[in-house]
Amino acid sequence: MAGVRKKPTKGGLYQAYYTDWTGKRRYLTADTTKKALQAAYAIEKEHDEIRKGYRQAPSAHEVNRMRTWDEALDEYLSWGNSQGGRGGRPWGKHHARQRRSRLNWWGDNLGFYTLSDLEGILPRAEKALRRLQKLGRAGKTLQGYAESLAAFCAWAVDRGYLDSNPIKGMADFDTTPLIKRRAMTTDEILLLLEAAPEERRLLYEVAFLSGLRANELSQLRVSHLDVERCGLVLEAEWTKNRKAGFQPLPRLLITTLCDFVAKGSAGKMYERNYKKGGSKNSLPVDPLLYVPSHTDRVLKIDLEAAGIPANTPKGKLDFHACRVAYVNLLLESGDVSAKEVQELARHSTLDLTMNVYGRVREDRLAAAVERVGSRILQRKSVPSVYRLVAGADTKNATLVKSEGCISQKLVAAEGLEPPTRGL
Repeated sequence: MAGVRKKPTKGGLYQAYYTDWTGKRRYLTADTTKKALQAAYAIEKEHDEIRKGYRQAPSAHEVNRMRTWDEALDEYLSWGNSQGGRGGRPWGKHHARQRRSRLNWWGDNLGFYTLSDLEGILPRAEKALRRLQKLGRAGKTLQGYAESLAAFCAWAVDRGYLDSNPIKGMADFDTTPLIKRRAMTTDEILLLLEAAPEERRLLYEVAFLSGLRANELSQLRVSHLDVERCGLVLEAEWTKNRKAGFQPLPRLLITTLCDFVAKGSAGKMYERNYKKGGSKNSLPVDPLLYVPSHTDRVLKIDLEAAGIPANTPKGKLDFHACRVAYVNLLLESGDVSAKEVQELARHSTLDLTMNVYGRVREDRLAAAVERVGSRILQRKSVPSVYRLVAGADTKNATLVKSEGCISQKLVAAEGLEPPTRGL
C-alpha cells in the first residue's frame, strides 16, 4: 500500500513509498507530500497491472530507478573493494576511502534517495562544484569529485540501473597544481640526511634512491628485499599502477638495509611508536622500513632541523618531493636515457616523466648557455678575414675586413690614413 513520510528530507523533499510488481517496497521523492503520494499511488497502480499481466514488464533501468541510493552505493563500494581496481584487483585503501567520502558528499548535497534522483542532475552537479570552487578547492580536488560521481553513474549504466550517464558532457576542471613541488638538490639531500634521526634517515635514503611513494614504502616487508638482484620486489596489490615490478637499488644501500633487517630495527620502532590504546596485532609483520603515519609532518620537522625551507618561490617540499628528486637525479646524471628514467620511475608515459616530474635548474641552464657561447663567441682575429691597419699601434688599431669591403667609418689610429683596397 502506497504512503508518504510526513517529515521532509534534508534536501526539502518528501519521500513516498509503494510496492512494485515484484512485491518489493520502492521509494520516490517530490516537492510536497500531496505530489509524492499521488505519484506513489499512480506508479503502484501501474505495477499492479504489470503483476496481473495487463502491462508489459518494465526494462532493467525502469525497474531499478526507484532503488535506494544507499543500497546502490553500498553495492558499488563493495564491488570496488573486491574487484574495482586495475586488472580486477581491489581498490587501494586511500582510493576506497576517498571514493566513499566523495559519493556520500554528493548524496547529502543533492539529496539522493533513489536512483531516479540522478536523472537530469547535470546542472545541479555543476552548481555544487562551483560552490566548492568558491570555497577555494583546487581544480584537482573538484575533478576528483566529478570523476567519483561519473564513475558511479557509469557503473550503474553497465548494470542497467540507469538508462544513461546523467552527467555526460560535464566539462573538466583545470587541474594545474596551485603549488608545484621542487626537486631538492644534492646538497639539500645530504643536509637532510645528516639532520634526520637514525630511524628516518634510512627511510629518506630509500625514498631518494628508489622513487617509491610513502604508501609503497610502508608495504615493504623483509621478503621484498632481493640481495642477489640488488633491489626490491614490488607487488601488484599495493603499487599505484597495480603492476608487479622490480626496483633496483645501489649495492651500498642494500648492505645498509641488510644490517637494519638483522637488528630487527623496523619492528622495534613500530612497537615503540604504535598508538596508545591500539592493538599490536595491527602492526606490520616483518616490516623492512619504519614509515611514520604522517610522513609530511616528520619531513617538515627534519627540514627545519637541516635549515632547508619547505616552501620557496620554486615550489614546496613534502614527502612526495623525494620522488621528484629521484627522477631529476636520474635525468641530471647524464648516463641514463629518457626511456630508462621512465622505466625506473614506473611511469605510464614519457610525457609524465618529463613534463610533470622533470624540473630545470637555473644554474644548469646558465652553464649550458655559457658552453654554447664559448663555441660561438671566439674573440680572436683570423688573418684571412680581418687584418690590423698597417702601422697602427696594436692597442689602438682598427680591424678592417680585407676582402673588398669598404667600411663606412674607418677610425684609424692617430696620424694614419684610412686603408685602401690594396691594403
